[in-house]
Amino acid sequence: MERLFDVIPSGFFNCLSSGSNNGIYSDCLQIIYEQYDREISYRIARSNIRDALASYLLENHVEFLDGEEDSGSRKNYNDLANGIIRKFSSKEIGWLEEENDDATYEKHIIMTEQGILLAEFLQQLRRPEREEYSSYIYNIYNVLHNEEQWSQDPYVEGLKNIYRNAKLLSKALKRLSTFIKKIIERMVREESLESLTENIIEYCEGNFIREYARLTKQQNIHMYRSFIRSKLESMQSDRVLFELLVIGCAVEEDLEEEAAKEQVLDMIQRTRGFLSEDYDHIMKEIKHKINVYLQIAVGRARFLRNRESDVRGNVEQTIKYIAEEMQELEWKVELPDEMEALFLLDRNEFIDRGSIRFPRKAQTIRKQTFADLEEMTEEELEKARRAHEKEAYNPYSKEKMRAYLELVMRDEKSVSSDKLPMESKRDLLCTMSAVAYGEENGLSIQLKDGYVETNGMILRRFEIIKGED
Repeated sequence: MERLFDVIPSGFFNCLSSGSNNGIYSDCLQIIYEQYDREISYRIARSNIRDALASYLLENHVEFLDGEEDSGSRKNYNDLANGIIRKFSSKEIGWLEEENDDATYEKHIIMTEQGILLAEFLQQLRRPEREEYSSYIYNIYNVLHNEEQWSQDPYVEGLKNIYRNAKLLSKALKRLSTFIKKIIERMVREESLESLTENIIEYCEGNFIREYARLTKQQNIHMYRSFIRSKLESMQSDRVLFELLVIGCAVEEDLEEEAAKEQVLDMIQRTRGFLSEDYDHIMKEIKHKINVYLQIAVGRARFLRNRESDVRGNVEQTIKYIAEEMQELEWKVELPDEMEALFLLDRNEFIDRGSIRFPRKAQTIRKQTFADLEEMTEEELEKARRAHEKEAYNPYSKEKMRAYLELVMRDEKSVSSDKLPMESKRDLLCTMSAVAYGEENGLSIQLKDGYVETNGMILRRFEIIKGED
């Protein structure tokens, strides 16, 4: 295992560990990193970096940095900015590199690979980016759905891409679960109804709640998981594809064939296991924490609401006790008139809309309506009767199917499916209805070996046998 400080300079974290200037140095690294947003590479003129740092030092009134040489004269902000660039470019720190342009002899600043990673890490700590959790599953689905896109290199463009998205989704959901836990812990320390209400609103309108809703069964995202699992199973069962995956893994990861085979199997099984079991477990845990959060929020609100009432009750009991003692000692007779209001212990309560149960209002008829009756003629009654009979007519009723089989079987005790007419759709429906009503009509149905194909359907062979009278 490669050691960390064999890869990065020995003083890589020194600027961040200095007690007095670590905030300034971290801000300066972020400012330098932001200068490259509109550049085509992490290479920019030294003067641009210096001016950006000098502007920051001026705005924040930074007059001196630890480690800078004190020449006795006050340095301007350009000098301080140049000192920061030299410090970051030193071999001990290694966040930046300086180089001269061979054509213009202008100095340029290049962020090292480790410096970029550190700046991105600090930026993520300061302003975490909102993740679209559902996009990971969409990416996996799109890769598996479009096989032609990764047919040339199934391992790198197919399985490895799928495995990476599954890992990212797993990490993101774990962070989401932890984030909800932090919110719950913060809720316990709330001090007022106002701050509690703001916290609840922030929670309900939060990004992670919307993302969680996309991943639950109420949304369509869970429908992709069954397709993904079936495709991963086919990857493992398809011998030709599996061999291509093993070969690609051996070449890409520089492994022996047996080790590559184990890694491919592990990637497929871990991805399937995550989407089949771990995913549901994590989502269940997140749902549980959401319920806990809401219960704590409601309980905390009740506590904050009743806390003042509890204190008032204690004060009232104390005054009541003092009043009773004064009554026994006959001190109350000597009490001045202006102090009598202190011992009026009648509670002034009120009724609000939340404590009143409103009776249910009966629905009223807003507008009267009238319908004129029309007497139907005999012809209209007969026409309506025929229409009802036609609507209620069932050509495949139990009685009609009994007559149908009596006509087909005649004096035979049994008839096989091979001898029943099933060439047309109507004949097929009659046969199926006769079998369905067979037992109710006193017949028995026995299944036979083989199948019969007719009208685009495959039916099991059977025999209809008359029951004993």
